[in-house]
Order: sequence, then structure tokens, then C-alpha cells
Amino acid sequence: MSIPQGEQQRRISALVQMQRTHFKSGLTRSAAWRREKLETVIRMVEENREAMHRGLELDLRRNRTDSDLIDVEYTVREARYALRNLDQWMKPEHEPLSPVWQPGKVRIRRDPFGVALVIGAWNEPYMLTLGPAIAALAAGNTVVIKPSEVAPNSAEVLAELVARYFHPSELAVETGGVDVAEELLEQNWDFIFFTGSPRVGRIIYAGATRNLTPCVLELGGKNPTIVHSSADIKVAARRIAFGRFMNAGQVCTSPDYVLVLPEVKDQLIHELGEAIREFYGADPQASPDFGRIVNKANFKRLQAYLGDGTVVHGGYTDEDDLYIAPTIITEPDLDSALMNEEIFGPILPIIEIGSIEEAIGWVNARPAPLGLYVFTGEMEIAEEILTRTDSGDACVNDATVQPMIHELPFGGTGNSGFGKYHGRHGFETFTNARGVFYHSTRVDPAVKYPPYAKRKAQRAILTKLL
Repeated sequence: MSIPQGEQQRRISALVQMQRTHFKSGLTRSAAWRREKLETVIRMVEENREAMHRGLELDLRRNRTDSDLIDVEYTVREARYALRNLDQWMKPEHEPLSPVWQPGKVRIRRDPFGVALVIGAWNEPYMLTLGPAIAALAAGNTVVIKPSEVAPNSAEVLAELVARYFHPSELAVETGGVDVAEELLEQNWDFIFFTGSPRVGRIIYAGATRNLTPCVLELGGKNPTIVHSSADIKVAARRIAFGRFMNAGQVCTSPDYVLVLPEVKDQLIHELGEAIREFYGADPQASPDFGRIVNKANFKRLQAYLGDGTVVHGGYTDEDDLYIAPTIITEPDLDSALMNEEIFGPILPIIEIGSIEEAIGWVNARPAPLGLYVFTGEMEIAEEILTRTDSGDACVNDATVQPMIHELPFGGTGNSGFGKYHGRHGFETFTNARGVFYHSTRVDPAVKYPPYAKRKAQRAILTKLL
């Protein structure tokens, strides 16, 4: 039964006000409060792994190993990493001070923003909600999470668990569709964190500007993979196939297409096929390790892409099962939807490219991607590509896995979003770098003050010291 709009508006407004009151009490700023919340996240996940896995299985037919890798166990690891490093992160940063301001000192505090809104995506429904929430809690904020309604089972599991383990003044979950998201965006937040498509990201950003709310947008894009002739082609194929077909290709950092030099193109296609057979068997539909498309709308969108090139591996679909086989396409139509929209499914176009120079030009002629992947045995080639292109993140001789490395900043650039998180970078994202100057009163030279003409020579010396 739907909730009347007026009642929903009052309930959400009351929740935000409750969290703001709790934040302003000062309780969330202490290290003890932050540690307790991080420990609660860990306990919540560890005591309810089966329920979380079940939600992912129902929504995405996700196998348990992949579910742990990019959602369930990942969340525990991220919270433990924050817990382990929290005291160091909270220490004020020291900077050297110019002699003219002596005696004194400068410190940079990392203060929480306040009440944060986290809007997550459906493809990794725990990683992309609890991950940012962990960073926000570690930074001393309160958080409201809006999970995607496209993965309803995982969203309900998350809502039930958070309500059981947290007081809503600290961490709360609001489930529902577009109407709930719109109502949330009407509230006055201190920070907004969004993961999703560039199209929706623009809507979120427009909403944030109404109240001059700082935000992070983690968006998608067409992640290019460049394979040089010096690469270990067998290893490259296995890592590309793993990154593309994990979660049935519904991962924002998956390789979206491959640019390969002609001398290794046929070998790469062959090894990709071998990797698919090794991972998922002769019939991937029967494999417990290969997932399904999230819904019929996405299935039909992906099915239409299969006509935009030559299918050399896979291509089979089953709408009743929401199954699309791991598919390799060559000679794609460069003006097609396949090559101009983020695929977000188990389809991999292969494009022959004449040179590394041409590959760099190809990447630079398109919007900056979230990830860029280079496979080569010559590190100078990798560095040349990285130096002359832009992307949110990158891997050399691997693909897709960079979000799982807590030490790396993760996020996009340009069309793929802005702002970074994970590990310390998440803590810094959810805090205000507040510069503080502590100035001693023991020395107070008159040269700083008017009348300036009277002390002209002294002021000239002072200016040189600044």
C-alpha cells in the first residue's frame, strides 16, 4: 500500500530533523561513537550473511563467491580497514608556518559535514550503500541510505537489518521508488553521495545545487581496454573475461570494449573464448557461477545490442530466464547503441586498432571513462597511455578490480563523475578540511597595523617574509 505524499513528506522531514538534532548534540564527533558504529556494521553483516546472500541471489542470481567479493565480505573488510586506521585519520594534520606568523602554528582538522544522504545502485546493492555509509560514519556523520528499487530483495534486507542494529537518528534506510528519491532530494542535506548513471547523476547534481550541498557522483561510462602485442594474451584474456562477465557484466568498472593490435587480435578472441569455457563451462546458463540480468527492461536493451556487430562467441538469450550468454562481438557498428551507450551486461565488443597512438586518440575522442585498462609487457607503453589519457581510475595488466583495493581512491572524472572514496579517501570526502591558525599573543608587532605610511620600510620587509 502506497503512503500518501503528504505523510511521506512529513515522515522523511522528521527523520532528517532527528538526525540533524543527533549530529548537533556532538555525540557523533567522538572517536568512541565512530568506532562503535563501525563495529556495529561489522556485526550486522557477520550475523546476517545468509540473508544478504539470499537477497543478491533473488535479485541477480549472484553466486556466493562473487557476492562476498563485491558486496558482503567486501563491506566487512571496508569497515575493518576504517576501524583499524580511524585514530590516525582523525589526527589533525600539521603544516610548516611562515616566520612572519610566528609564534604560532597551523592545523588542519577533519570535521564531519553533518547529515548525509547516500543513494545507491542496484548492481552492487550493499557495496554501493554501506560502503559510502562506512566512510560517512567513520567521519562522524549521520546517514540516510536510499537503496535502488531495481534490486528490491536486497533493499528490503538492508532496510530490515539497519533498522534492527541502528537507531534511525544515526543510520536509516528509506526504500521505495522515484517518488521517495525525489522527496529525499527536497530535504536540506549537508552532503549527498550518489552512485548511478550519468543521466540520473545530472538530476541529483541539479537538486544538490538548490541548497549548495556538496556531493559526490559515482557514475558509469564506457571503460576502454587496450591490449598491446607485448601483453601475455592468455592472462589478459582471463582477466578481461573475469572483469567483463562477473555479475553478468553488471559492474560499473567492467571493460566496455577492447582495442587490440591486429597481430594479437585473433589470439585474444580465441583465449577469451577459452576463458569463458573454463569459467562457466560449455553451457554458461547451467553454471552456478554465471548471473542473470536484473530485469526484463535491461534484458531487452542488451538483447538489441546483439545485432550491432558480428557475434563470434555466445549470443544466445533466454528471456524467461533473463539469461544472456557471455558474448564476444567483432566489427561493431561504431554508430550503434552498443558502441555509444554503457553496455552494463555480458557483451564485449572487440575493435582492431592500428597502433597505440591510434588507441590513445580513440580514448581521448570520447568522454572520460570510470576505468581504463592497459595490458602490455612494456611498462613504458602503459605509462605513455596513462600520461596522455584521462580516466577516474586505471589498471595495468588487470581490469575491474580496483574498487576492491582499500588503499586506492575510487571515483570518476568528467562524464564518469567526481569525488573519491574508499579507505582514507572516503573519510576525507565526508569531512570538511578545516584550517585553523593558532596565533600566540606573546608577540604583536605594531608594523601589522595602521597607520601604514609611518612604518613603510618595516612593512616592505614584512611583505618579503610572507
